[in-house]
Amino acid sequence: MGCGTPPQGLRHCPMTLITDTDALSALCDRLSQTEFVTVDTEFMRETTYWAKLCLVQVAGPDEAHCIDPLAPGINLKPLYDLLANPKVLKVFHAGRQDLEIFYTATTQVPTPIFDTQIAAMVCGFGDQVGYETLVSKLAGAHLDKSQRFTDWSQRPLTDRQIKYALGDVTHLRKVYQQLAKKLEKSGRLPWLQEETDTLTDPATYRVEPREAWRRIRARTRAPRLLCVLRELAAWRELTAQSVDMPRQRVAKDDALLELAASMPVTADDIKRSRLAKPLASGKYVDGVLAAIAKGRAVPESDCPKPDRQDNGDNPAPRAIVELLKLLLKTKSDRHHVAQRLIATSDDVEAIALTDTADVPALHGWRRDLFGEDALKLKHGKLAIGLSANGKDVEVFER
Repeated sequence: MGCGTPPQGLRHCPMTLITDTDALSALCDRLSQTEFVTVDTEFMRETTYWAKLCLVQVAGPDEAHCIDPLAPGINLKPLYDLLANPKVLKVFHAGRQDLEIFYTATTQVPTPIFDTQIAAMVCGFGDQVGYETLVSKLAGAHLDKSQRFTDWSQRPLTDRQIKYALGDVTHLRKVYQQLAKKLEKSGRLPWLQEETDTLTDPATYRVEPREAWRRIRARTRAPRLLCVLRELAAWRELTAQSVDMPRQRVAKDDALLELAASMPVTADDIKRSRLAKPLASGKYVDGVLAAIAKGRAVPESDCPKPDRQDNGDNPAPRAIVELLKLLLKTKSDRHHVAQRLIATSDDVEAIALTDTADVPALHGWRRDLFGEDALKLKHGKLAIGLSANGKDVEVFER
């Protein structure tokens, strides 16, 4: 399918939409000979648990194409083989959701990869920098976002949709090349390895229903309540998967928290809850009551405990936390690395509580850049103050 004028930087091949396996296989054979490919996807997830893959965009140095996974009879195996090819670097921007889709389809994570959002954070572009910003600053191009909210599941796709979608991989080539040069020059390529290892670890994308409760913000440390919440969250996760529905449409977090707190034993008990009342009848009530009963029956010694003891009986000293945050900002500004990549708020709170916190900020390059000085500041061996010009924050030995 012809798609109009090629975007800037696309040299030899017109824009095409690939709808059959033979054409896809030929494309992937060509791309398997390249050093890298850029990859993006369009998908729908508003009404389903599992993401519905609607389009895949792939570009090599001299060509770019859209692949239609909804085309009748198409087999995506050539694409999946390319993504698994260890000789070809796969370049994504903020690729976690894309990688999850490919893992769900194949039980393999594409590797090796380069994520330009993470690379940009290392290069001083700030926390979670947007693709549009990188395209403007590194590729000198304007990104068309007119189709941002289009329904990618509808067919046929228009030329305008195809042109828009290809912009997400054609400009990405230049963005990748510029960031790779910056990282090589600064010697920071190894800094990406830890983040990349997480993205390419299959465990990152495995859904463990009995761990789903950890995503719910429970303002309690009561083991029994957490145990019932664990069983309810596992029930919801499995139910959402089986009916292919977003978990919040099966039951909202607030409803599960209220059920875990009240621990009803009958449907009439559930009806007394304003938030959980919709679960008191219909196809879910038996599962809800069974999950609650299961949680109530667990021995106290087997009830889950919070991972962190940073509130309630043992809060992190706020003064130390604030000083560490100031140090983090100072280090981030000085070394031109996004704060969130160096240390999260949870990391800072954990360090404020204990010198042996098992957090990334106390390991590897992060410890060299921030963690070691964070411990020194905490114990009064460093001080933070204004420089002689009265404008800059500096760290001083004491």
